[in-house]
Amino acid sequence: METADLLTALPELFLAVVASALLMLGVFRGRGALGLVLACAVFSLAIALALVIAGPAGGPSAFGGLFVRDAFSDFMKVLVLIGAGLTMIMSHHFLLKEKMERFEFPVLMLFATLGMMLMISAGDLLSLYLGLELQSLSLYVVAAFRRDDLRSSEAGLKYFVLGALSSGMLLYGCSLIYGFGGTTSFDGLGKILSAETSPPIGVIVGLVFLTAGLAFKVSAVPFHMWTPDVYEGAPTPVTAFFATAPKVAALALFVRVLVGPFGDLVDQWQQIIVFISIASMVLGALAAIAQRNIKRLMAYSSIGHVGYALVGLAAGTEEGIRGVGIYLAIYVFMNVGTFACILSMRQDGRLVEGIEDLKGLSKTDPLTAAALAIFMFSMAGIPPLAGFFGKLFVFMAAIEAELYALAIIGVLASVVGAFYYMRIVKFMYFDEPEESFDRPVGREMGLILLGTSLVILCLWALPGTIVDGASTAAAALSGA
Repeated sequence: METADLLTALPELFLAVVASALLMLGVFRGRGALGLVLACAVFSLAIALALVIAGPAGGPSAFGGLFVRDAFSDFMKVLVLIGAGLTMIMSHHFLLKEKMERFEFPVLMLFATLGMMLMISAGDLLSLYLGLELQSLSLYVVAAFRRDDLRSSEAGLKYFVLGALSSGMLLYGCSLIYGFGGTTSFDGLGKILSAETSPPIGVIVGLVFLTAGLAFKVSAVPFHMWTPDVYEGAPTPVTAFFATAPKVAALALFVRVLVGPFGDLVDQWQQIIVFISIASMVLGALAAIAQRNIKRLMAYSSIGHVGYALVGLAAGTEEGIRGVGIYLAIYVFMNVGTFACILSMRQDGRLVEGIEDLKGLSKTDPLTAAALAIFMFSMAGIPPLAGFFGKLFVFMAAIEAELYALAIIGVLASVVGAFYYMRIVKFMYFDEPEESFDRPVGREMGLILLGTSLVILCLWALPGTIVDGASTAAAALSGA
């Protein structure tokens, strides 16, 4: 192990050390450690973000090619750290209100974030699996963190059982790829497959299983069955976390695996991605219409958004990768803001989750109603809000790749999906209030709502940061 390797993976090493230290701090401090551990965890995420933005201090790869650091990984890690940090801040008030003051929560979130960063920088099938399982094991626990609640325990159990199934499929795919390809290295696989006139059938079958395992992690159809129940049953801050950082990390890994070592097999995997993209968009648009619980609605919404992001991956081009990056950046801010509004839905001290509970919100809390309306319009893809530009970039990439049917179906699904977003706006602005929400929402929540609303509302005026970052990331991955 060389110093350059350690410097290349400095943000991940820093998070690993801090998470372990905070675990010991919580153990020795005992009761009342949540506030300190949570503050330190958020501060450590900010430092890790600064280390990522500062750029690689070592080389482009480390530990014999197991770990890769490039512009693509840095861009996606920034999104993961922002999503994780904001959701962790939002969780503090919830944990206090719900009497869940256990220091393990921020520590588990840190370990999950560490796993996501390792996933994004995976340069080998082995490091891919290790990062994926570090993330998953932490998420299994936080999904069932409310131990005395039946729904939370059920959510954790369902996620664990189905997650174990997906891990088995992924490992089986990796074993087939190794058996027929002779290596687990992404670079090695890329060289072998580019030299083959016709790839071994075992590699193709292995790629199918690998894709199925990754599709589960992003909750793409037909591997979405866990999502609505887990989103509804898990504590709301955990649901917010599920909907942001892990989605970004899993999609980034999806892109890196298919475009990197299997880039020359685009004709083989493109049809799979087109299918799961169409299925996810259609199911996300139709199934959410009947939902009355806002967390279940957001679950189907996330399935639909994964479908839109996969449109860019299906293109298999640099423009498609750029579209995925832009879409994910906007997606993080939309979801963080929406869940901040959901966490503000309290009546007489208890959280409410019914869509009808939002009736007349514009009259009782006009600022929260305006913020939620901005997020709903953006998710529906209505210009000039940021969500419109996210969909524009992925659909344009599909059109340039001559995937016209995919782009048309995506637009139609977006139109259908707009119905349930607009229904929420209708409840807030055109119905009479039944019972107002408790106030105040808290300073942290107010700042998050303000910041995310401004990003979604004003991105059209200053899109350069996200677009340029996504373009650099796509160029780095395409040229790898």
